[in-house]
Amino acid sequence: MMAHPRFLVVEGNLKEASEALEKAGATPFGPLYAQTLQTLHPGAVCDIVRPADADGALPAGASLTDYDAVAWTGSALNVYDMTPPITRQIELARAVYDSGVPFFGSCWALQVATVAAGGVVRKNPKGRELGIARKITLTEAGRSHPMYAGKAPVFEAVCIHQDEVETLPAGAVLLASNAVSDVQAAEIRHGNGSFWGIQYHPEYDLHEIGHICLRYAERLVEQGWFASVADAEDFAARCDALVADPQGRRDLRWQLGADDDVLDAAIRLREIRNWIEHRVLPAMAARR
Repeated sequence: MMAHPRFLVVEGNLKEASEALEKAGATPFGPLYAQTLQTLHPGAVCDIVRPADADGALPAGASLTDYDAVAWTGSALNVYDMTPPITRQIELARAVYDSGVPFFGSCWALQVATVAAGGVVRKNPKGRELGIARKITLTEAGRSHPMYAGKAPVFEAVCIHQDEVETLPAGAVLLASNAVSDVQAAEIRHGNGSFWGIQYHPEYDLHEIGHICLRYAERLVEQGWFASVADAEDFAARCDALVADPQGRRDLRWQLGADDDVLDAAIRLREIRNWIEHRVLPAMAARR
């Protein structure tokens, strides 16, 4: 019987950012990704590292090739700032490519993986994408890519980002786009490795995005997303109520513009499940 996969989960946030998320009622990104992987593959082992922090190295005695796969989270950082918490992550991403270990991630992860392979990330001139990314459309390459096996050609997904990939690295394959960001998903081949990445967040349900909005409520009010902090609190409460009763609360489905793409975990998590089934497990079998 095949052993359960061992994942390295790379938390993109600094410790204080994770603590602020938790205070707002959201799940810190590293533990959330680990929970998601263990839901999709019960028995999976997950180690979480936080290279944004100076002491966020791999566990003592561990190397990247001790892991069957690397999964990378979102972050509140902006990759073009090139501060030490960011450059440490870029160097780690380059090491992951060199290791050849299967590599996947959301949002910030796509941006770090892009820069590590020679691409360019910018602040999106169209502004922030928040809540639900609308009409994400698969490219011709995306429709035949194993990451999207069983996925509709046009779908919606939970998201929050103000940065985007401006230029993909040489050799990358664009898999999905929408009206806000041309690069909503890509496969990046670099060195010995291949990264499957998405700009949105399948690991978030509406509870998570509602409480992330609470974390940034004052900033989002300033940017015009909410009329007041109380409106942000109401949004989070409605998200929680819909998560609690996704089929019964037709009113909230309509008000929030949410359908099964974001409410049905089997649909929402398809990309991560496909990565495990098409990349991680075959790579494990080949190594043993």
